[in-house]
Amino acid sequence: MIKFGFGVNNKLNHSAFGGFLKGIITMARCDVCGKTTTFGHNRSFSQRATNRVFRPNLQRVTVMVGGRRVRRVLCARCIRTMVKSK
Repeated sequence: MIKFGFGVNNKLNHSAFGGFLKGIITMARCDVCGKTTTFGHNRSFSQRATNRVFRPNLQRVTVMVGGRRVRRVLCARCIRTMVKSK
């Protein structure tokens, strides 16, 4: 496990990474379906386009893989699908 320090006193700034990464810098991506951040526009009443970010609802969960408990980063849709398939 590699930890990178940021900010004052070499502490990790969790707000820069959404708080769910727990010290490991990885891309915000679901481990099952690969859903990732996408970009688009906000549209006001006057149809002015301003940039915005659509972030997936990623959660750190513990799942059973091959009889072992493994921590994975999954989107809410994949967690719901896993619960339904049990």
